[in-house]
Amino acid sequence: MQLVFKRNSLVFYNYLIKMKKKCLSDSHCPIARAYDAIGDWWSLLILSTILLAGARRFGEIQQTLGMARNILSSRLSKLVKNGILIKVPASDGTNYFEYAATEMGEDLLPALVALRQWGERYFFDSNQCRSALVSREKGELIRPVTVCSKAGRELRVSDLKVIERDS
Repeated sequence: MQLVFKRNSLVFYNYLIKMKKKCLSDSHCPIARAYDAIGDWWSLLILSTILLAGARRFGEIQQTLGMARNILSSRLSKLVKNGILIKVPASDGTNYFEYAATEMGEDLLPALVALRQWGERYFFDSNQCRSALVSREKGELIRPVTVCSKAGRELRVSDLKVIERDS
């Protein structure tokens, strides 16, 4: 039996109410717990804007991303609450404040770079103009993010498996 929802129907409304985001903070999956802390794609874009584009003030972040103030405020609050960002006094000495990544936030850098590189590889034509991520010191392009064993051997999906570990 297939359900057909009409936008104004009570059935559709009840369906949407049941779709509330499930809390994943107690999940056995590290990816689920990380996603629960980050929240959504807006939060990843906010973090990327702070870490990679250097925007730190609310207005700069909003202008860079073009998002609504209420959504930005909500996402920033969640990132601060979860310890990914902190509010710090403005670097220019004014009464404003800025957002900065904590150690936990900075540790997301490899994931953000990997996601960026994946997007560059699969969602841009070779002739499309786009930005590049380079080192500050020498302006060199960065190499692709890879998954390696502790010994340094590059691993593919077929080389990996998930195991249970003791605490």
